[in-house]
Amino acid sequence: MKRYLCSIIIGMVVILSIGTYYVKVASSASSLPKYTFKTLEGSDKELVPVIINATLQKGSNFYEPLTIESNTTTYASERSYLENLTGRQGHEIERLVKEHRSFMRGKGSISSLYEDDDFLAYARVNSEYTKSGNMDAEFDIGLLEKKDEEETSFQIELPNQGRIMNADVRDVQLVHSKLQVLTMNDVNSNNEKQTKEVHLYTIDVANKKVLSDKTLVSETYTDPNQVDFEMPIDVAPSQPNNMVFISVNKGVNHEDGFEEKLKESKLLSYNYESEKLETVKKGSLSLDMARSGYADGKNLYAVEMKSGKYRIKTFDLSSQTLRNDTELDIAANEEEQYTVAFKNGRVYFLLNGMNQEGKSNKPAKLLIADIKTGKTLYKGETVINKKNSKSFQLYFDDLEIK
Repeated sequence: MKRYLCSIIIGMVVILSIGTYYVKVASSASSLPKYTFKTLEGSDKELVPVIINATLQKGSNFYEPLTIESNTTTYASERSYLENLTGRQGHEIERLVKEHRSFMRGKGSISSLYEDDDFLAYARVNSEYTKSGNMDAEFDIGLLEKKDEEETSFQIELPNQGRIMNADVRDVQLVHSKLQVLTMNDVNSNNEKQTKEVHLYTIDVANKKVLSDKTLVSETYTDPNQVDFEMPIDVAPSQPNNMVFISVNKGVNHEDGFEEKLKESKLLSYNYESEKLETVKKGSLSLDMARSGYADGKNLYAVEMKSGKYRIKTFDLSSQTLRNDTELDIAANEEEQYTVAFKNGRVYFLLNGMNQEGKSNKPAKLLIADIKTGKTLYKGETVINKKNSKSFQLYFDDLEIK
């Protein structure tokens, strides 16, 4: 009887502790400001798919992540223990986990995933350094046939891994039943020279082997020279994509910072279908627009500030021509930071209300517009429900669209 009594007491203590914790959490969250968007123009129904991840900060001692979704603020402390344990995940990852939980176990990088109507594929490079100082690296490959939920998974050595210091997967595609994995690699040159390369690995999933290792770009340099590779932000990273852009940025490191060599920098395009790597002609698409742009597999969108307004330039990736140049109905300010998202023919433009020092001095503004016409579908600004909210700083992390 004493044994059962002890178990009952322990159980009650645990329940009371959990209850006390959630009461304190709820009380703490209720004292924090709630942020919503006040509609200035258009329909607030446009806010339904908008997810804004942000962080609330007060001085140097208070830090609280939050999400504004469907125009409702939810703090991390208001979420369940399990939700906070897994951390903040993007909407696409959450959707894939919900739909294909078994296959998605341990897979958290959206740039390592590919999805179409029939397949869900995954490619990642796992690596570690041995005691001898060499890198031991392998591909972690997965393929799910959606129709019958049949999974194929295996690990295979990364080709020529003895010369590779680091390999970062940047794009995964399924072309003619073969997995195409694009990586950016740091190469061990064994001297003062440094080498960076862009590789395309073709993997036969059915026979579990690497068919080819193609070096698309290779640049070698010595300090203080520097070379960096960049790609436009992929707004649909797991969707089929026939073409990618790679900007090769060359420069010199000085005491005052990095000085770019514009005449030596270039923009390249690679077509998965034709297997052609081409240098993009100057004038059709500038280097700056490409590397700071947003791509969705068919178009590349570049943000330009002109005559006091923000403009969205839409370039057709296949023809590399300008299809559209749209002016947005929102005033431009060089000191304010912005975040952009593109989906379903719409541009979502969040003007953070912060200056370059990261301090908020005005309400954040959200504009949702038709990409082709520039017509405003929604315009709003943040409002706060607490009078003492001026002591808090709201920092926007990213903008997602369901």
